[in-house]
Amino acid sequence: MDSVVSQPSRVQARVRPVLQAIVVLVPLLLVGWQWATDPVLPDNYLMQVPEVTRLPWLETKWAYFGLHIFTFVPVFLLSFDKNVHYYRKWKPLLPAIAIVGGLFIAWDVFFTAQGVWNFNERYFANIRFLHLPVEEWLFFFTVPFACVFIYECLNFYIKKDLLARAEPWLTPLMGFGFLLTGLLYWGHLYTTTTFLLTGGFILYHWLFLKGTYRSRFYLSYLVALIPFLIVNGVLTGGYTEQPVVIYNPEEYLGIRITSVPLDDSVYGFLLMFGVVTLFERWR
Repeated sequence: MDSVVSQPSRVQARVRPVLQAIVVLVPLLLVGWQWATDPVLPDNYLMQVPEVTRLPWLETKWAYFGLHIFTFVPVFLLSFDKNVHYYRKWKPLLPAIAIVGGLFIAWDVFFTAQGVWNFNERYFANIRFLHLPVEEWLFFFTVPFACVFIYECLNFYIKKDLLARAEPWLTPLMGFGFLLTGLLYWGHLYTTTTFLLTGGFILYHWLFLKGTYRSRFYLSYLVALIPFLIVNGVLTGGYTEQPVVIYNPEEYLGIRITSVPLDDSVYGFLLMFGVVTLFERWR
């Protein structure tokens, strides 16, 4: 009787790592294939983008650095409030930010070198490391730091899991939808990379990781989209004479929310979801 009962579990144990490898490797191999085979037109950057409103005080070399102050300082000060106690979460949070941020920096360096995007020297201090402005390195710390704060505040103040009933179908729908979009827009390097990696990660999460916090993360990301669109709107030219971050129009979808490329919202989703996943695992 024991052998009959244990047989399915042994089969499942053998199938699981194979399925995990497929879910992880297929998006990575597709992205690697495109990176290796898709040439990028050099110095082809779009300077004219939709404008929300012009803010003359942003016309400075300190514009990008000022965004980090706007993003980080209020969250840092609120980290010590008596309810959320965000400062107590830094021990698992900071390594999560460092690991995920390191992967995104490598991605950023490659895309900058390839000409998928670049940075307008008019709006930063012109100190670069590995092709990236110092302010861009800070982006992968201050933005996750602020977004996880939103996640923690919503967890504390909104006790009801508002998206719990939607999550079981929403997660696979997003995963397969992102994968399909990445394939349909093959040849747009930013789009293919972002959507394939995000779709693959979502499906991996759905199949192999505990989903107790996925719905709460989705809600926090929807809320975080508001400040994200404001900050990224400054970076992408919605409030300045020229964009801070300039994009090659051949390599993304061509759809913008105000001045923000739609691809950026998926890129930000993957960045945040990766950080929250490690954060929840380690705390």
